Amino acid sequence: MRLISICPSNTELVGYLDLTDQLVGVDQYSDWPEEVRQLPQVGSDLSIDMDKVESLHPDLVLASLSVPGMEKNIEELRKRNLPYIVLNPNSLEEIAEDLITVGEHTGTYEKAKRVAERYREILANYRQIASGITDKPTLYWEWWPKPIFTPGGMNWLTEISELAGALNVFASDPRANVKTDWEEVRRRNPDIICMVWVGIAEKKMNPELIRKRPQWEEVSAVRHDRIYTLQEAYYCRPSPRLLIGLQQLAQLLHPEHYPEIELSKNNTENS
Repeated sequence: MRLISICPSNTELVGYLDLTDQLVGVDQYSDWPEEVRQLPQVGSDLSIDMDKVESLHPDLVLASLSVPGMEKNIEELRKRNLPYIVLNPNSLEEIAEDLITVGEHTGTYEKAKRVAERYREILANYRQIASGITDKPTLYWEWWPKPIFTPGGMNWLTEISELAGALNVFASDPRANVKTDWEEVRRRNPDIICMVWVGIAEKKMNPELIRKRPQWEEVSAVRHDRIYTLQEAYYCRPSPRLLIGLQQLAQLLHPEHYPEIELSKNNTENS
């Protein structure tokens, strides 16, 4: 098949199903697996060049609604009568279901079932360990600084927090994506701040910007110097690579509880 992915997380799903060699185009932010960097790019996920997509004659376009504004991509695919599927997971289980969906549409259903099964097994292992942890710090995840966006209760990062033995301070908000402000975060007083600015490399994120916010010197995470810059690719993209982020976070918070295991693509599969 000739596949085009217009979202990084979809490209990663393709990678987990060993279908990367069938990709003929990707969005400009797709960077894993490594070989996709050499493929034709069709623009950013919010500004897809549909003329270029059409010129690549895809058998299937993997579209997404994971970021507000992507709706126009779907409308244009429909208008041009291009074959597509739309993935929009908010939970860890929905990511497993998306693996199956991609498998069904690409003739790799059995492979997808094995990958999803192994993915679920790893989550279950973390869930069992987390159930025995009593000292659970509160986390504030900063997706974007101004205006502040953070994951709410219906988001995989709330689940990642729990599986790593912690609690998202915005878990009580039922939305997947919460727009809030500095004062509200300060009021919730997180024990730990995780900086994962979408599309920004961790080396370009400066914790000093957080420390300088008005009255944030009172926030527990700031007082105890527990502000962490994390690799956004392991936390902001709904694909099985979230397992790598989960492993890193769990060992950061509770190294005494979580085993140090390697979570590469190969051993998140049952080959």
